[in-house]
Amino acid sequence: MTPPTTPRVTAPAGPRTRPTPRAALTTIALALAALTAGLALTVTYGNRFGGPVGLFGWYALCWALFVVALLALRRVPSRLVVWPLVAGAVAVTVTGLLGPPRTSTDSYRYAWDGRVQSAGVSPYDHTPQAPALARLRDPWLFPTGAVCAGPDLAPLPPVEGTARCTRVNRPGVHTIYPPVAEAYFLAVDRLSPADARHKPLQIGAALVSLGVTGVLLLIPRRRGGDPRRAAYWAWCPAVPLEAVNNAHVDVLGVLLAVAGLGLVASRALTRRAVGGLLIGAAIATKLMPAVVLPGALSGVRRARDAAVVLLPAAAFVALSYLPYVLLSRGSVFGYLGGYVEEEGYDDPSAGSRYSLLRLVLPDSWALPVLVVAVAAVAVHVMRRGDPRRPWSGALLVTGCSFLLLTPGYSWYALLLIALVALDGRWEWLGVPLAGAAVYVLGPTFHFRPWLSATAYGAALALVLVAGLLRRGRGAGEAP
Repeated sequence: MTPPTTPRVTAPAGPRTRPTPRAALTTIALALAALTAGLALTVTYGNRFGGPVGLFGWYALCWALFVVALLALRRVPSRLVVWPLVAGAVAVTVTGLLGPPRTSTDSYRYAWDGRVQSAGVSPYDHTPQAPALARLRDPWLFPTGAVCAGPDLAPLPPVEGTARCTRVNRPGVHTIYPPVAEAYFLAVDRLSPADARHKPLQIGAALVSLGVTGVLLLIPRRRGGDPRRAAYWAWCPAVPLEAVNNAHVDVLGVLLAVAGLGLVASRALTRRAVGGLLIGAAIATKLMPAVVLPGALSGVRRARDAAVVLLPAAAFVALSYLPYVLLSRGSVFGYLGGYVEEEGYDDPSAGSRYSLLRLVLPDSWALPVLVVAVAAVAVHVMRRGDPRRPWSGALLVTGCSFLLLTPGYSWYALLLIALVALDGRWEWLGVPLAGAAVYVLGPTFHFRPWLSATAYGAALALVLVAGLLRRGRGAGEAP
């Protein structure tokens, strides 16, 4: 007789183990420490005129560490996200203060414009090399002698055989910056101690950048969104490198635009009007934030609802220019027209502009096709966009504009990064990385269009592939 067999007892499969909050926070701390160290080394490495390939290698490393930190943040419970996110934002931002501007001289023009205004002179009336302003020059902004051999210094006519130069770029043209930016330059100059040089502008930009992080945390908190998205801005390498170290005033426009979109998302007319005012202030800072207006009008069906946003924005821009119009003898638009011509925006065959369009179209078609395409996207956003999420439409219009225009200045994309942080569509972060590649590597490859086409083509591919994958699996948004 065969003895009865004992059935095998299999232990029930338990739930898949997940990392504890402590382990996730430890991973984030290590990732942020590596990112902060990488950014510190990048800021002190050099500039785009000396070893640009090595410099971009540091950029690429920082972006890779940024991705690692974002992936680690996904494992942290929502209730524990804010403090490590803010601590990381402070650490990342501070790295931009570790050295003078490395890859841009724009902040020297900011310092000069602030100094000129403090002396009671309109910044639109004289060029930096004008004799009327000679009394305001100092050895920092206007050095002499052997130092003038540097590649990032603009030469001036010598005096008695002594070489002269200036750190201010384009010293022979009038300033291009709008009135809110000029008011900011004046405020920084007035609040700065004597001989402070570049540091006050960097500190001001760092504070504004952290303010953007605060707004990006506040908006989803009021709407039940995921606070993790703020890390797309708070930890992004472009922020300490372009907004803080190079002290680009674009970061002030970003703060105003993001705050404005947050208010425009409200149903209350008063909040929407204040949001329009803030967007107008953003436009009066750097003009480019005008690209968020179609997003601010997402889903608008009545003229009154559009006017609530557009009229305050237009009124703020006009009124902000008025004091400078009254105080200035020259045009308050300064070198704007000359800048457009110099940068090749009106000449599609020049430089790296419209590089993706020029791959498939004749050069002469690039600009009109861009205008029609961006207008079509803007109309789509205004008709089909979600009025509760105006930043989604703003991101689409802004991102498409960048991919079609393929700008060569990496700091222009700061606005795009903030919109990604609001909307969560991480794939658009390829656009600012492409801009950094074009800007840093441009001198090495003689600014040839293929570099821009390759960088922005990769960014476009990322956007398309990520969009298809998201649609295929039915996911709403990336965390």
